[in-house]
Amino acid sequence: MTVTDDAPAPTAGPETEVGKARYRKEDLRLITGRTRWTDNIQLTGLLHLAMVRSPFPHAKITGIDTDEATRSSGVVAVLTGADLADSQGACINAWAITEDQVAPEHPPMPRDRVAFAGEVVAVVAARTAAEARDAAELVDVDYEELPAALDLKEAADDVVLAHPDLGTNRSAFWKFDSAEAGTGGNVDEAIDKARADGIVIEREYRQQRLIPAFMEPRSVVVDPTGEQITVWSATQIPHILRFALAATTGVPESKIRVIAPDVGGGFGGKLQQTPEEMIAFAVARRLGRPVKYTETRSESLLAAHHGRDQWQKLTLAANADGTVTGLKVELLADLGAYVALVGGGVPVLGAFMFNAIYKFPAYQFNCQTVLTNKTWTDAYRGAGRPEATYAIERLMDELAAEVGVDPLEIREKNWIKHEEFPFTTVAGLEYDSGNYEAATARAKELFGYDELRREQEERRRAGDPVQLGIGISTFTEMCGLAPSRVLGSLNYGAGGWEHASVRMLPTGKVEVVTGSSAHGQGHETAWSQIVADRLGVPFDDVEVLHGDTQVSPKGLDTYGSRSLTVGGQALVNAAEKVVEKARPLAAHLLEANVDDLEFAGGKFTVRGTDSAIGLTDLATAVFAAHNLPDGMEASLDAEATFDPVNFSFPHGTHLCAMEVDTETGQTRMRKYVSVDDVGTIVNPLIVEGQMHGGIVQGIAQALWEDAVYDENGTLVAGSFVDYTLPTTADTISFVTDNTVSPATSNSLGAKGVGEAGCIASTPAVVGAIVDAVRHLGVRDIQMPCTPERVWKAVQAGTAGGRAQTEAAAAPHFEPGEPNQDDPQTGQGGQL
Repeated sequence: MTVTDDAPAPTAGPETEVGKARYRKEDLRLITGRTRWTDNIQLTGLLHLAMVRSPFPHAKITGIDTDEATRSSGVVAVLTGADLADSQGACINAWAITEDQVAPEHPPMPRDRVAFAGEVVAVVAARTAAEARDAAELVDVDYEELPAALDLKEAADDVVLAHPDLGTNRSAFWKFDSAEAGTGGNVDEAIDKARADGIVIEREYRQQRLIPAFMEPRSVVVDPTGEQITVWSATQIPHILRFALAATTGVPESKIRVIAPDVGGGFGGKLQQTPEEMIAFAVARRLGRPVKYTETRSESLLAAHHGRDQWQKLTLAANADGTVTGLKVELLADLGAYVALVGGGVPVLGAFMFNAIYKFPAYQFNCQTVLTNKTWTDAYRGAGRPEATYAIERLMDELAAEVGVDPLEIREKNWIKHEEFPFTTVAGLEYDSGNYEAATARAKELFGYDELRREQEERRRAGDPVQLGIGISTFTEMCGLAPSRVLGSLNYGAGGWEHASVRMLPTGKVEVVTGSSAHGQGHETAWSQIVADRLGVPFDDVEVLHGDTQVSPKGLDTYGSRSLTVGGQALVNAAEKVVEKARPLAAHLLEANVDDLEFAGGKFTVRGTDSAIGLTDLATAVFAAHNLPDGMEASLDAEATFDPVNFSFPHGTHLCAMEVDTETGQTRMRKYVSVDDVGTIVNPLIVEGQMHGGIVQGIAQALWEDAVYDENGTLVAGSFVDYTLPTTADTISFVTDNTVSPATSNSLGAKGVGEAGCIASTPAVVGAIVDAVRHLGVRDIQMPCTPERVWKAVQAGTAGGRAQTEAAAAPHFEPGEPNQDDPQTGQGGQL
């Protein structure tokens, strides 16, 4: 439409809440401290707990002397694993990925043997936290140190057993083969053909161990003095925690109330039934008094679960022109000392994402999970998807280098075109919507891709000691962790549905109850926007309740970018039920036929007339119940449970420019652009915040973070002095934008955003660093890309020649063949 000077301006449509960049409702109380964290809770008679932890990664407990600690000032009790053996329950493994999985029992506090440094061996209860900590220092534990399984590759070969009674460290072997599944061809045949007349790329990548490092340390308060045992916990999963407590202690679920108050971050690190929660629950029941435990930051780094920790071996087959024909993945995944709540299944989530956005005709995924004497691993932001994205995006860079074309060109040659959606991948998933071309074109424009490539060539020709590299990540992910039937086929121990309810209050206000609890995502704001649109009520008139199993009795909590795509849709369904329940009442009061009513803007209107009544007026009428239709109950409240039939698949293109000083190994980020398609955007401010936070976490893996253990099994990165988290001074301003192709698995069209930045940014950053020095013979630098590692890689490339660098950075070993030590990392072993 063309607007002329004398023509009336086009009429704007009704303003909607969805899509509006609203400031978050919850921010005022959070940033001013006017809220309640778990550690703020004070109860009459409250005792404080301190944990006594093993300094050894593997040892027998031959004796525990608690006498001096018991006599210490303020101490009420000192308890050991033997004391709580019959009441402490067990930490559960909810995802046994194979029927023959080998898994040790996981008591919250063991009686006779510790399996990692930091495992709890005794607990002190005292009147104050300081008295408890002081007394814990006086508990004298005798250990008989045992050999520890610390190196992942050696552990996979059972060189040392993490749990001698199991007879092996190999927990589970899980395989997906496209030929067997009927989703593609035979990958070995594709590789053999490529060896004869095409290209075969073989690489091995290391996913280092990471620590979630959430803002608020874990904390738990247990009050056993009422009719119910009330548990406050800084957790992502109040409903699952309630189930686990009941299932393993024998206390009826109806007698347990779990509350997750405001929670200061999680990133998967609070997706856990923790030993400390179980111990606190047992101590409170034994003493009959409320207890509190809040971990120190060093305890958090040491004993809260870790993430990642894989060796990845990949073989990619392609035609001579770079068209991919097959992909084979072989993983070793370190579970740590125990199989955590969902930790055994995290690599399986990655299994469906190694093929990423590319049309591989043949695919095979093999994963061996391995037990070691380290802190156990579980979900960390992205959970399996970042590991897969890193590997395939790095591999596509290698293919482009082999063919001699731009890395974006090789991607576009092989990715799914927008007109091909919905598209069933070689891994058997149906991608419902997407447009990789649009996201990439926009990212190139914002990035100034061609100009930066020209600058890169100029620097190379000039021999500039500071070289420029460009990294690319064209990613997709599966999120909205949900379809219960799919999860059941993968042996997952629960469903993937989510629950919500909408309560119409007599004053016209609205209460929303959701089973997904927030820990920084902005649920209260986004949920209010959704309900305001669906019911036509003011944004400020919606109150969102969550995180309390008494208030919200049904739910499966928050992880896997499922809150909006699953929980949000449950909320939409409940709101629509409210409207439908109100329709007969509106017709009755308006003296109209139900079929003649239209609902919009919060009002029912008789079609073709001015006769109308508001939903809030109907709520008041229901409360009074003076004039209801015959047979109508006095309630407009509704609830709904939603279980989607498919995952959702956000995607995007991230571009990163890095400058690398070849003389010092120092790296500096020059520019970072992301264009993401997360489907329909409810609140642009929240989306941008999630992207920024995720991007920084992915960059941190690329450049800084590494949970390093020494040869004795001690976590040497046990404080923020050694475990390097980025600050605002370490990062730059990012350029972010979005394209939109709505999801079809929910009526909102939302795809999820919480993990996207973390998934996409790591390969973009490392790819940029390698790209900057590839012409010097460097093909890989193991993460984190510290100046020392970058400098050594450049020296190996320029001094020793390309062959030496390739041998160091891209080794290839047959399974079981001894691995030469990596000159950059000093690590050896077998794969």
